[in-house]
Amino acid sequence: MTVLWDEGLQSERTRLAWVRTATVLAAGGLGLGGMALRAGAGPAVAVLFALAALGGAVLLARTGVRYRRVQEALHAGRPLDERTDALLAWSATLAAVAGSLVFVLSR
Repeated sequence: MTVLWDEGLQSERTRLAWVRTATVLAAGGLGLGGMALRAGAGPAVAVLFALAALGGAVLLARTGVRYRRVQEALHAGRPLDERTDALLAWSATLAAVAGSLVFVLSR
């Protein structure tokens, strides 16, 4: 039997990476949305940046739950399933990129 649990700090580093990703999406979405509105961009750009900020905020709120589930799965030897959070992070990042692209092309 392969032991999945390691006494190192891999889970903690992964949790910090999720926190950084979520924080950048939330703060970046808000900041870019504000900048776009001040620059006179259309509402579509603001909505895209707001979606990125919302996705980051949801990821940040789920960080504690995700960490607990990872710890439980590792200690029990179960496989990890983080597809929901990965899809949310990917969608929020895509919204930020699409908002940036629309903003740049509209200038």
